[in-house]
Amino acid sequence: MSYFQRLGDMNYMAEEAEMVDFVDEIDGGAAAGVEDVEANEYDLLTKATDTSSGQARNGQDIQGIPWERLNITREKYRLTRLEQYKNYENIPLSGEAVDKECKQMEKGGYYYEFFHNTRSVKPTILHFQLRNLVWATSKHDVYLVSNYSVMHWSSISGNLSEVINFAGHVAPSEKHAGSLLEGFTQTQISTIAVKDNFLVAGGFQGELTCKRLDKQGVSFCTRTTYDDNAITNAIEIYDGMRGGIKFMASNNDCGLREYDLETFQLLNHFRFPWPVNVSCPHHLQETLICILWLIFFVSVPTFCMTAT
Repeated sequence: MSYFQRLGDMNYMAEEAEMVDFVDEIDGGAAAGVEDVEANEYDLLTKATDTSSGQARNGQDIQGIPWERLNITREKYRLTRLEQYKNYENIPLSGEAVDKECKQMEKGGYYYEFFHNTRSVKPTILHFQLRNLVWATSKHDVYLVSNYSVMHWSSISGNLSEVINFAGHVAPSEKHAGSLLEGFTQTQISTIAVKDNFLVAGGFQGELTCKRLDKQGVSFCTRTTYDDNAITNAIEIYDGMRGGIKFMASNNDCGLREYDLETFQLLNHFRFPWPVNVSCPHHLQETLICILWLIFFVSVPTFCMTAT
C-alpha cells in the first residue's frame, strides 16, 4: 500500500493532490520532451549540488535545470504552467472570490537577492498539507525532515548531520512523568519545531518526541492520542507568559495540548469540534489563536481563548 493510500485510510483533512514532478510535466505538457537525452543522462544533468549567486548572475538556472538541453525555454514553460496548473481548493473558484474582496498589490518590488541553492540537502515532504518540515533557527542553521531522519544543515560549513533517526527504535534516556519509556519504532514525522535548543517532533499516530540539542539522546516521548485520526499537524515552541518555555501541539483529533518544555508535563488540553491545523500564542492580548480548519483564503474560522 502506498504512503498516500495510508493517508487516505487515516481520513486526512483534505483530498490528496496529484503530485507531479518536473520531468513528468514536461513529458506530458507543453514541451515535447528532452532532446534525445536518456533518463539516466538527464539525472546526471540535474545532479549538480549547488548554484552560487555568481553562477546565477551569469545565467545559470538556480534550480540546476538544463534549459539549454530542453525543447522549451524557462519562460515558455512557466507561462504554460501558470495557464494549466490547478491549485488545490476546498471551495471551487475561491481564488476568484478573493480577487474581488482583497486589494490587489502591484508587482515588481525588490524584496530579496538570490544567494545560494544547494541540492545536496533534500527534505522529504510526503503530503502537500504537511507543515514545518523545514525549520531555520538562524541565518545559517536549517533543520529538516529527510525520510525517517531529522537532519541539521549548516550553510557556513556545508555539513549535513543527523539529529534523530526515527527509522528504528527511539526511546527516552531521561525519566519524566507521562513519558513512554519504551519509546517508538519507525515513527513517520508529520511536523517539527526547533527553538531555544529544543527540538520537538510530531508523528502521524499522535507521537511527540522531545530532544535537547545540547545533550545526547531523547528527553521525552509520549503519544497524545490513540484516535484513528491522530496526525500531529503543528508544534509551536514559545516563551510562557508567566515564565518558562512551553510548546503546544495541534492535532487532527480535534485537540490542542500545551506542555511545559522543561518538565515535559501536560499543562492544558483544549478540545474543539474540528481538527486543529495550527495554533500560536498571542502574548499582547493573552489569548491563544487556533485555526481549526481552513478553506483556502475565503473562510478562515478561528477560535480565541484566554490563556490559563
